[in-house]
Amino acid sequence: MRHWLMKTEPSTFGIDDLARAPRRTTSWEGVRNYQARNMLRDDFGRGDLAFLYHSSCPEPGIAGIVEVVRTGYPDASAWNPSSEHYDAKSPENKPLWYTVDVKLKQRFDALLPLEALRKHAEGRLSGMLLLRRGNRLSITPVEAAHWRFILSLLG
Repeated sequence: MRHWLMKTEPSTFGIDDLARAPRRTTSWEGVRNYQARNMLRDDFGRGDLAFLYHSSCPEPGIAGIVEVVRTGYPDASAWNPSSEHYDAKSPENKPLWYTVDVKLKQRFDALLPLEALRKHAEGRLSGMLLLRRGNRLSITPVEAAHWRFILSLLG
């Protein structure tokens, strides 16, 4: 099993939206970065866990945990002209973009803020991709030691 961090903007789709989704499950569609696409397509496995991270909001941070319930498959939103994720350069017979399905596993009582994580950037969370300057990827792997330490911060 691998661990991940998946960023989302709560104004677009946050943990509250996932909690209301049928079976608390959704397709993680709309990723339009090749490096993140490769991880979705090639590296995500059924049963992998990911921190659901709220970004581009007044208080960014980890809101909960999701579980991968379906591994990478073509992102059909790329073929839907009415979708904001439409990509005319992605033919159905050779898709460019991929998605996975995730299910809400745990919703935290309170957001674990980015500032709380940054306090450990030179220590137990040293090297965590989220905390690196200039990191803009919407999906990043999380080392097992970082995963366990973050869980310990939650009490």
